[in-house]
Amino acid sequence: MSILRIDSSIKGDASVTRKLTGMICEKLGGDVVTRDTSNLSLIDGAWLGAAYTPAENRTAEQKELLKVSDELIAEIKAADEIVIGMPLYNFGVTGPLKAWVDMICRVGETFRYTEAGPEGLVNPKRVFVAYASGGVPQGSGYDLASSYLKQVLAFIGLTDVTFISAEGVAMGEAEALAKAEEQIKGLAA
Repeated sequence: MSILRIDSSIKGDASVTRKLTGMICEKLGGDVVTRDTSNLSLIDGAWLGAAYTPAENRTAEQKELLKVSDELIAEIKAADEIVIGMPLYNFGVTGPLKAWVDMICRVGETFRYTEAGPEGLVNPKRVFVAYASGGVPQGSGYDLASSYLKQVLAFIGLTDVTFISAEGVAMGEAEALAKAEEQIKGLAA
C-alpha cells in the first residue's frame, strides 16, 4: 500500500500536525511518499492560462509552469491512501496547503465540468486529515478549514475523509496530542 503524506505546517519539527501525520502513517503501514507544501509557489495568471490551454497546444514555457502541478496530481493518483496535515491558522488552512489545493484542482486532470455539474476524476481512496488548533474545535463555526478541505477533496472525487483532531494545543499540547493518539489507535490499517 502506498500512502501520500501532505505536510502543510510552517513550524517544521515543532508542528503538531507533522507529529500526527507521522503517527497516522505508522498506524496505516505501507510505503510513504511525503510532500512538504511549504516550498510550493502560488499560482498566477500565467499558470492559470497554461492550465486551461489544451495539453497539445501548450508551449514549452506553459509545460514548465505546470510541472510541479503535474507531479502533485501524479502523487495523488498513485497513492492508495492520503494523509494530510492541516493546522488551523486564523480559522483557515495554511498558505502552503492552499497552494497545494490550487495546484491539484485542474480541469481535465482532477475534475471536469459536465451538464450535471462538476465531476471528480480522482479514483476513490481514504483520506485522513490531521487537524490541530490552538483552541478552535474541529467542525465548530470558527473552523473554516475543515469544511473547505472536505469540499475541495469531494470536488476532485475524494469523499471518504476522516478527521483526527488535536484541539486546544495552546492550552496543553500533550493533552491535545493524547486525545488525537486515541483517535489514531481506532483507525483500521
